Amino acid sequence: MLNVKKYMERRNAIIEDMEALLNTCNEETRAFDEEERSKFEAWQKEIKDIDEMLKMEAETRDLEKMTPAEAEKREDVETRAFAAYIRGVEVEEREAKNMTKSDNGAIIPKTIANRIIELVKEKAPIYSMSTKFNVKGDLVFPVYDESTQKITAAYAEEFSALTSTAGKFTSVTLSGYLAGALSKVSRSLINNNDFDLVSFVTAKMAEAVADFIRKELINGTASKMTGLLSSENKVTAAAAAAVTADELIDLQMTIPQVFQSNAVWVMSKNTFKAIRKLKDGDGNYLLNKDATQSFGWELLGNRVYIDEFMEDMAAEKTPIIYGDLSGLYVKITENPSIEILREKYADEHAIGVIAWLEMDSKIVETQKIALLEMAAS
Repeated sequence: MLNVKKYMERRNAIIEDMEALLNTCNEETRAFDEEERSKFEAWQKEIKDIDEMLKMEAETRDLEKMTPAEAEKREDVETRAFAAYIRGVEVEEREAKNMTKSDNGAIIPKTIANRIIELVKEKAPIYSMSTKFNVKGDLVFPVYDESTQKITAAYAEEFSALTSTAGKFTSVTLSGYLAGALSKVSRSLINNNDFDLVSFVTAKMAEAVADFIRKELINGTASKMTGLLSSENKVTAAAAAAVTADELIDLQMTIPQVFQSNAVWVMSKNTFKAIRKLKDGDGNYLLNKDATQSFGWELLGNRVYIDEFMEDMAAEKTPIIYGDLSGLYVKITENPSIEILREKYADEHAIGVIAWLEMDSKIVETQKIALLEMAAS
């Protein structure tokens, strides 16, 4: 497997070199010369390549070579071990060691964890479309902020000095915050040996995790995960509770053309309902039905997603997100683990199932995400 430590050390060393070069230019009040620019761009490419390697390593880390029969046996054994752990009974099979203990309960077996992750992706499209990493330790991304002062080219005269311009070099760090998603399961179902307990519990856990992830990736929480609504690319509507077609076009055009092909709209059901009634100058509705999707609608040529954690249109609220959601980076540090609360909900004839995970999120590629903000009342 990939030597993650070696790659991370190289990555951090490159960032230090980039910062040193930019600091030199700032101290001397000048722009990059040709050699420095080539060096800086080469470093940027190397960091991008390292990030891609880390992402691929994370995706293949848990893959094992095995025959279909071995894979089927593994899944069967881990399913029985998982069901036994939920029911609170001992399993004699040696393979049940897959339910290893951690500080937050028992590590969920690989096959079950993969099921949950796939269900979460289905239930949380925002997470599915984000850029994901599964590594331990802080992950630092260099960001060149041209909003402070963009590097420009200009005509020049012989023996006349060029005016230097340089943007600010910043960084975004993804660390990790522990989170638990709780769901409750009826004891009657648990005690029914004919009931597919594992499928039911994985679905409930995935639903709880997906709800948490969707909420955080949209809204975030102060001093912890950062959501899409933290974007500083904003278009402000003229009204406090209504939006016009022109304002939607302005919002769409905030995103550079190169990112438009993967851009989507995210809004609440009530905002969606109001926009469905908008028409162009010829009386045609702006929204178009996309027959290739189960709940498929297109607005100005891009897919629309409905999410209950989005705000409705109201004074100073932010009811619409538009952009390529891969600009939001998500890091999941800890392998999912499960903890069973057998006594806490005894008076409800139920048990609590907590899925633990450690994660963080931030907008790294800021130019990919834009927001529509409503006017003050």
